[in-house]
Amino acid sequence: MKNLINRFVKDESGATAIEYGLIAGLLSIVIIGALQLTGTSLEGVFTAIQDSLDSAAIGGS
Repeated sequence: MKNLINRFVKDESGATAIEYGLIAGLLSIVIIGALQLTGTSLEGVFTAIQDSLDSAAIGGS
């Protein structure tokens, strides 16, 4: 029984899995934040392109 408890205490495989889970969670938060910032910038670019195309279509008619 003592051998079983010692083996359980020394087993670090669960700790490794938790660490990988924390790293994955932090990376996902960083990626989501970066995509939100990039999405806002891209929205402005596409709006400018749309405005240019609209004015060209009106002027070209």
